[in-house]
Amino acid sequence: MLFVDLVTLLIPVYILGGLLLLLLALNLLARVKGGRYVRPLALGLMKVPFLKRWLQKASKTNLERKNPELASAIAKLERSGVQNDPQRAQAALSRLSASERRAWLEAAGDEGAIPEPMNRQQRRQAEKLKKRR
Repeated sequence: MLFVDLVTLLIPVYILGGLLLLLLALNLLARVKGGRYVRPLALGLMKVPFLKRWLQKASKTNLERKNPELASAIAKLERSGVQNDPQRAQAALSRLSASERRAWLEAAGDEGAIPEPMNRQQRRQAEKLKKRR
């Protein structure tokens, strides 16, 4: 009887221990190949509404700490609603400060969001933009 009572009382400890093991496993996976194996898990967790808000808030806080210019640029672009409209995106980019634009272009280039120019004229225009920076 005493053993059953003790096991019942330790249920919260077991839950916390399991969560701790899960966080340790995610931390280890995040360190392998730049987080390649965590991304699918994070996308799965983003389907849960309260976890989605929590992960977005944590990501935003981390970005603000590491690169405040990029965080400011992303916040301005999100407020403009540029996700699906390229014309709005161009208008919003013109409203960014030079440091915000530079930070956003570097991040977009790292992520592969900016496609490579297709012909000679486009390559020359891209080179001119790079020289201006």
